[in-house]
Amino acid sequence: MGDDLRVKQARLEAILRECGSLCIGYSGGVDSAFLAVSAVDVLGPERVLAVTGRSEAYPAVQHEMALEVVRSFGVPHIEIDTDELNNPDYAANPANRCYFCKTELWSGLVPLAADRGLAVVADGANADDSADYRPGARAARERGVRSPLQEAGLTKQEIRLLSRARGLPTWDQPASPCLSSRLPYGLAVTPERLRQVEAAEDELRALGLSEFRVRHHGDAARIEVSPAELDRAAAHAGELARALMRVGFPRVLLDVEGYRRGALNESLVQLKAS
Repeated sequence: MGDDLRVKQARLEAILRECGSLCIGYSGGVDSAFLAVSAVDVLGPERVLAVTGRSEAYPAVQHEMALEVVRSFGVPHIEIDTDELNNPDYAANPANRCYFCKTELWSGLVPLAADRGLAVVADGANADDSADYRPGARAARERGVRSPLQEAGLTKQEIRLLSRARGLPTWDQPASPCLSSRLPYGLAVTPERLRQVEAAEDELRALGLSEFRVRHHGDAARIEVSPAELDRAAAHAGELARALMRVGFPRVLLDVEGYRRGALNESLVQLKAS
């Protein structure tokens, strides 16, 4: 570990001590898992609560990892139900969809933290996130939610390095945002479409792919895989097409440029099931 990373880790620990107690919006991804375990290390479990918001948009594979981390590292944890899909502003899937999702989450967590005597509500945003378009961050700011990892200047790669050193199973976990992120803006978010996307991604995982997205384009699925796996995906095009047609997609497209975070409209090659 380099000196700069040690400085940032010490800064994070100082921020956590200054918070005193923490209620964390916890998805079980790389960032929130590291924050939750770090908070328990610094403050003790009696001053930390990780809270997972559950809805149809939350991937089951992410939930499994979230539970594994809290069990293995002694993180106090509860789950609450969120109802963003019944908000027409969210379901219409505008470009600021995440604002409505996070508003729903923090509207539950802020009073929950107050009821339990926890001084600070926090999210897992990191230093890289400040450069991205993140409408959910506005909802956090409006409700006084803090971002200790971002405040400490920790990037995603640095969090992965620290997670590996701490023994967290999430250290090399691919990013796993909510299932709604697989729908291009303007395509309505429905439970049926989310279930279809999740089933399709389960099929790709069963075929041995590790980093990918299935984008729902209404009458077609667009597969993005990591550049390292693109040749393999192309070689098994028929299997991929049949797998996704089984879950109800009439057409299956392969993004020939591979998975890139946030890609929505790229070159496509249609896969044949024959």
